[in-house]
Amino acid sequence: MSIDEKGRDGLSSEYLRPARMRIETTVLMSQGERSHPTELVDISATGVLLRRPRDWQGRQGETWVLDMIFARDLHIHLEAVVARVSERHIGLAYSRIPEDKQVPLWNLLGGYADILEHWHD
Repeated sequence: MSIDEKGRDGLSSEYLRPARMRIETTVLMSQGERSHPTELVDISATGVLLRRPRDWQGRQGETWVLDMIFARDLHIHLEAVVARVSERHIGLAYSRIPEDKQVPLWNLLGGYADILEHWHD
């Protein structure tokens, strides 16, 4: 099977994307003086899906700092760009993962870091 640059398999309207691991945790998203507590819906090797805070006024293309706490000893702090916005969710793509957070993130993802899954547009 061949995959084009948009993740399509060339045989149907299905796309491939990095597998998403459903996990719930608290996330603080901040940008300058603005900050919003929210919840993580899922996480992948390339980004996260967050519940959209009621008062959030961001836009696609903006960079936000995300602080995610997964356990008492696992705190991941990174930068991400808003890729998609809906009434209920915000999809962000990682733009900068500090070197000391890369291994903890990949360890958290485990096998999800290397798996592609099908999805429909």
